Amino acid sequence: MSIKLKPHSVILFQGDSITDVGRSRQAIGPNNPDGLGGGYPQLISKHLLKSYPNHYLQIYNRGVSGDRIRDLAHRWQNDTLRLLPNIVSLLIGVNDTWNYLYMGMGSDPKDYQEVYRKLLQDTRQVQPDTQFVLCEPFVLITGEVTEEWLKDINERQEIARGLAQEYNGVAVPFQSALDKAANNISPHKLLEDGVHPTDLGHRVLADCWIETVLS
Repeated sequence: MSIKLKPHSVILFQGDSITDVGRSRQAIGPNNPDGLGGGYPQLISKHLLKSYPNHYLQIYNRGVSGDRIRDLAHRWQNDTLRLLPNIVSLLIGVNDTWNYLYMGMGSDPKDYQEVYRKLLQDTRQVQPDTQFVLCEPFVLITGEVTEEWLKDINERQEIARGLAQEYNGVAVPFQSALDKAANNISPHKLLEDGVHPTDLGHRVLADCWIETVLS
């Protein structure tokens, strides 16, 4: 699957700190560099606005640092549905793994899947033609991340891929892109703590998104 960009499309990036990346809460309008944050959404937005100058795209970032799937669900109405997005790019899950493994405060994979599916269902009820770009949550073994993370995060990756297929969306293989980059680059130079991307890591994510979604 690939996404068809129509003129005047509203494109929304949603997720946690990996999407947030210091975005300004005051810059609420579309295509505002401060509002798009300093990570992969801004890199992708620059590419889209340059490549489709006559489409008059409206691009937003509403990622919130620390969000788990249930935190995202609590603000879905205000931060997603209210914007009437034509395309939703969603990256969520690593905080669920982190909290679930160490503090018992995240969702287990089954709960994650149920809440995730409801977010997509609710969106389609409001905007039946919304297209979904569902990005794999990811880690690399460095910093905070150990091998015990892998089984749980892999389950969430499979859920994201399955929901992308179920809703005729696009699954973005962020984990595969980072694994490939880590063959030649030290993992901590891609994800400083095993979770949060460096500038280079965000470039890998943006390139993967563009290649997958727009091919």
